[in-house]
Amino acid sequence: MTDYPWYKLVDKPDEVQQGDLIYSCRIIIPVSDIHVGSGQKGEVQEYDVIVMSQSCDIKYKKIDLVLVCPFAPLSEINDPLAQSPKGKEKFRKGDLPGYHLLNKCEIPGFETDFLIVDFRNVFGVPLVYLNRIQEARIRLLPPYREHLSQAFARFFMRVGLPVDIPPFTK
Repeated sequence: MTDYPWYKLVDKPDEVQQGDLIYSCRIIIPVSDIHVGSGQKGEVQEYDVIVMSQSCDIKYKKIDLVLVCPFAPLSEINDPLAQSPKGKEKFRKGDLPGYHLLNKCEIPGFETDFLIVDFRNVFGVPLVYLNRIQEARIRLLPPYREHLSQAFARFFMRVGLPVDIPPFTK
């Protein structure tokens, strides 16, 4: 059987790519009660994020803002569902469309638990800011990166129908 590693170490300066895990990324969150002319801009919060924008858009500078989603270790998700075997299995199977489960990373110095990517909270981060981050990082590899991207697309393309087809009874 061929070995398909989930991650690789990016240990030299390299442009950000889709699937890069960025720890302690600063995100500007607009204040909720902002008024025109008030001078209030927002607050800075730090999130661990994974890059969702396509690598080709980043490489050829077709975007100024890079789409990222926060992630957290499964063991730190404060929800009884995330800690039960049945709930963990729902994450594994992809039955919770707002989330995506990533495997553990076992690269020395970058070990992680299973990670949960949160598609319900999406941020835009300036590309120039991300490309200034020169620390070593881990990168999600194909085909797992594409699987993540597909799950993200499924979450955003959901369509709720006003009237569904009734269940078949016979």
